[in-house]
Amino acid sequence: MGKTNILDAVHYLGLCKSHFSIPDAQLVKKEEDFFRLEALVKRASGAHKLVAKVQPSKKKKSFEKDGKTYDRLSDYLGQLPLIMIAPDDTIIGTGGSEERRKVIDETLCQTDRKYLVQLIAYNKLLKQRNAALKQMAKQRSWDHYLLDTYDAQMIPLAQFIFNTRKEWLTPMYRSFANYYERISQGAELPEIKYKSQLHDEDLSELFKLHRDKDILLQRTTMGIHKDDLVFFLKEMPLKRFGSQGQLKSFIMALKLAQYNWLHNGVEEKPLLLLDDIFDKLDHFRVGDLLQLLSGEEFGQVFISDTDVERLPSILEKENLSAAHFVVVEGTIAPK
Repeated sequence: MGKTNILDAVHYLGLCKSHFSIPDAQLVKKEEDFFRLEALVKRASGAHKLVAKVQPSKKKKSFEKDGKTYDRLSDYLGQLPLIMIAPDDTIIGTGGSEERRKVIDETLCQTDRKYLVQLIAYNKLLKQRNAALKQMAKQRSWDHYLLDTYDAQMIPLAQFIFNTRKEWLTPMYRSFANYYERISQGAELPEIKYKSQLHDEDLSELFKLHRDKDILLQRTTMGIHKDDLVFFLKEMPLKRFGSQGQLKSFIMALKLAQYNWLHNGVEEKPLLLLDDIFDKLDHFRVGDLLQLLSGEEFGQVFISDTDVERLPSILEKENLSAAHFVVVEGTIAPK
């Protein structure tokens, strides 16, 4: 008990939210109305104390660094760069497009402040536009001038986000392909394609052409909030034809590529949090993974496991140092 909670608490301090998309109200201990997280973090700039104070019942949420409270979460994000890998991450390959967009956004938002600010602005306008469409349908009165105003503000934001995502994919894919080959021992050729409505059409034209559809459906049907990543193995869609082993290896390589991008972007080694990796890979592949993670390109790694002896025995068998690894078995092991 408690292993995943510890890793998720670290994730919350880094990304201001649970890795598992759980609302703050459900993260609070039973019969309590708040939670507080603290961590002492050693980075290139020195040692820093990070604090999260969350009171969902009053919709209060604040983050501090060395006693300074940040006015906006977007200003705090990036103080604890990290990547987390958990068993449920296979939904990235099998779930809806929002799961794959999350991969893009969580990577870029930790390294590119302009991207983060523009994404927040776009999502805010999207929410307002959708609310306006619903209100118009309720009143059976269509305010095209208001929709024009939303469109004019969203178009440049969407174009910047699209361009940034497109530029991100090429180096990200190179890193991903390298990790996939090392994890799967070159068993098959992986491929990732970026799918977006903006590849072939201008968003201003898409808004005009689909306004009647938006009014009918009471939501915005065109834009970068519809973007997706499509995964292939041997030119076949991973979602339909990939085995469980292939899916797990694909997602593991994708997450390690995220780590590599983040490492390059923040110019220091982020944390890597691995929750129950034995559920994702067999012992043979775990050995290969630990060989990989023991290299100079990785920093501190947290690994949770139900058997406290299993991981040390694999490290010993693989003749690996345990210096980078923290084994989490219900309570934090000092390291």
